[in-house]
Amino acid sequence: MLKNLDPVLSADLLWVLAAMGHGDDLALVDANHPAETIAGSTTSGRLIRLPGLTMERAARAILSVLPIDDFEPDPLRRMEAVGDAASIPQVQRAVQAEIDLALGRPVPLSGIARFAFYEAARRAFAVVQVGDPRPYGCFLLRKGVIAGEPG
Repeated sequence: MLKNLDPVLSADLLWVLAAMGHGDDLALVDANHPAETIAGSTTSGRLIRLPGLTMERAARAILSVLPIDDFEPDPLRRMEAVGDAASIPQVQRAVQAEIDLALGRPVPLSGIARFAFYEAARRAFAVVQVGDPRPYGCFLLRKGVIAGEPG
């Protein structure tokens, strides 16, 4: 355990988040997602598993340390429900609330069709799979920067 770090942030997850660069995507996916298959195609080739957590709990921990890109118009994306792209499933509403809280303002999730999501996830830096079984709990989070002076 480390002080001031959410205990959900395992060593493997912290490595992935720290190793990502500005503009890299993290695929945060539910228990139904073909995560093992897709993770092998990512930059890191890693699948980080967070069993037993809800999607919003995992999102809260990740967003506590991951800066979100504010140079791009759609840094946060969600998988659209097949046949009903406009609907926002409960799991997505819960994660949206965590995003808004972490960023201190509303930053809406943009929708992306299921198979386009799979392709985008393959181009991500890594995949984090949560044990949450609710469908359409799949997100792409684009890493931003923390600017400052050296030293």
